[in-house]
Amino acid sequence: MVVGDISTGTDVAVIGGGPGGYVAAIRAAQHGLDTTLIERDAYGGTCLNYGCIPSKALIHGASLAWEVEHAEELGIHADPAVDVAQMQSWKNDVVDRLTGGVEKLCKANGVNLMQGTAKFAGENTLRVEHGGDGQGSETLEFERAIVATGSRPIQVPGFAFDGERVLSSRDALALDSLPDRLVVVGAGYIGMELSTTFAKLGADVTVVEMLDDVLPAYEPDVRRVIRERAEAIGVEFSFGEGASEWYERGGGIVVETETEDGEVAEYETDQVLVAVGRSPVTDTLDLAEAGLEPNEDGFVETDDRARTDQEHIFAVGDVAGEPMLAHKASKEGIVAAEVAAGEPAALDYQAIPAAVFTDPEIGTVGMTAEEAEEAGFDPVVGEMPFNASGRALTANETEGFTKVVADAESGFVLGGTVVGPEASELIAEIALAVEMGATLEDLGSTIHTHPTLSETVMEAAENAEEQAIHTLNR
Repeated sequence: MVVGDISTGTDVAVIGGGPGGYVAAIRAAQHGLDTTLIERDAYGGTCLNYGCIPSKALIHGASLAWEVEHAEELGIHADPAVDVAQMQSWKNDVVDRLTGGVEKLCKANGVNLMQGTAKFAGENTLRVEHGGDGQGSETLEFERAIVATGSRPIQVPGFAFDGERVLSSRDALALDSLPDRLVVVGAGYIGMELSTTFAKLGADVTVVEMLDDVLPAYEPDVRRVIRERAEAIGVEFSFGEGASEWYERGGGIVVETETEDGEVAEYETDQVLVAVGRSPVTDTLDLAEAGLEPNEDGFVETDDRARTDQEHIFAVGDVAGEPMLAHKASKEGIVAAEVAAGEPAALDYQAIPAAVFTDPEIGTVGMTAEEAEEAGFDPVVGEMPFNASGRALTANETEGFTKVVADAESGFVLGGTVVGPEASELIAEIALAVEMGATLEDLGSTIHTHPTLSETVMEAAENAEEQAIHTLNR
């Protein structure tokens, strides 16, 4: 301890107040542990402040404007004027309400809140540096610690984020005015969500991607639906090209790309959004002081109880590895807190749903047919297209499908994919089926409300058993 420092102690120190950290802190406090949550920026973390919540708010606003403008087929003729600054103000109100709620929940559950940047100073010691002149630092002794420091956007060489010309996703979500032209580097889920959002708001958007298609982690039939819809909205794609440099020209900038064969292309634009992924934040922690080190990918490895190599130190969320999902972080936070409290908790990753808020949305859970086969199952697949759904037709949202994967012998549901309207909501039913060990018969025999989008899950299950009524059986 440095002379003059304040020294305090706690049962559980939680480093990072995002979806993994604040949930862990609340659950630890609920178990009667003296819990201190340390956050250097804003409670709620990247998800609530700069990622999940603000992006979904802007996606909703952009989609609403787009739908009204393109509703002639429904007899609706309108030319909406989009005030981006006002949309940002509304989005910020949503964020403030949620982040303020997190702080209130923590206090109501007895969590001690501490602003600052925490670094390990030993296996049971943290130094917390407080921001601002004269704020100093203090030493915090702990019995158990939960690391939940999250992740940050990856920077491409030559494209350092400056918030003006070269944007991170956080920068893009805070723009008060719309660029006329935008180049997006990366066609992963962040790039695709934001490229379609800005295109709907009226920007000319070009996506540059090194690979040969969008969303490389998804199956070809999913990628096709998303790519074709984005093109219909006005997004242009340049595949097989990597961003190499940028420079100013006239009143805008030029982004240069290069193929594997050395061919160079130029794209004139106002701004460039770099969305090539995220990397875990571990460099601020001085992990070595606690006897820990990240793996070659930068993650802190854990067991099924969220424990690191030091069993009294846990890691949850993005810093603990893929998939980088807020709800996965929250579940890990709960397990870490319960293990810290002596409870027999453990992680089960078989039914983690994922969603991409493109147009249309994507929802996935469990295994694809290929993954099921590789795991030794004999998979059977059932599918229901949205263009055969009465509810989808009445909502004028007919692109995509619901797909269910099951084991042919037992009928147990192994996974599923939804690409279409409200996919992020619909995937929950399939996730529950995987979690509880439900069968195709369970899904198919459950009475679903008509007319609803959820009927597609029932029909897909019946299609897998060759008993579908409203789509052709395979």
